[in-house]
Amino acid sequence: MADSPTDQSDHHHAGHYFSESPTTASNERTISLTLPDVVLTLTTDRGMFSPGHVDVGTKYLLLDGPKSCPSDRIIADIGAGYGPIALVLASRNPDATIWAIDVNQRARLLCQRNAEANGLSNVVVAAPEDVPDSIVFDRIWSNPPIRIGKDALHDLLRRWLDQLAPQGSAHLVVQKHLGADSLARWLTTSGWPTTRRASGKAFRLLDVAAAVPPNESTS
Repeated sequence: MADSPTDQSDHHHAGHYFSESPTTASNERTISLTLPDVVLTLTTDRGMFSPGHVDVGTKYLLLDGPKSCPSDRIIADIGAGYGPIALVLASRNPDATIWAIDVNQRARLLCQRNAEANGLSNVVVAAPEDVPDSIVFDRIWSNPPIRIGKDALHDLLRRWLDQLAPQGSAHLVVQKHLGADSLARWLTTSGWPTTRRASGKAFRLLDVAAAVPPNESTS
């Protein structure tokens, strides 16, 4: 997930939230996420992204991202953390399966607990290596982990965008000063046509179309 300025102190004390096994001592807390259509109570912990509050960019994506589509059956949240995006998507798309994917084991355990605590049974929490390559996503949502570095970020996006359905799309939130516009250009030139849905709160919301024809953009 992308960082917002208000989250920096959490990261300095929590270590890398994109670590597979955080070593910082656990210190759970409960926060709330209130949207016009969904209210969630979420348990968070140190060693993951934005444990003190739902990140501004995440909330912006959930408020101004695309509306639910009844035909969507399989949706992914890449870098799900403790679950704010995945659980909102699960609430908004009760007939869909939401894959909440994250490398961080502590975050995955909390995401599973949060799904159960909020009565959402249509969430599948998984490490990246446990997601079958054969799964095709109708939609991907993500506040991507920009700070893993450009090469690692590009590899991450290639992997998941290649699993979009032909008519599918991805929806990303990226901070302007962390390279949102250059990322959009890279996505488009790499074969995934990308447009700016909205801009505000120091963030860009990007809509990314599936590659046509599939897989040619990964060369």
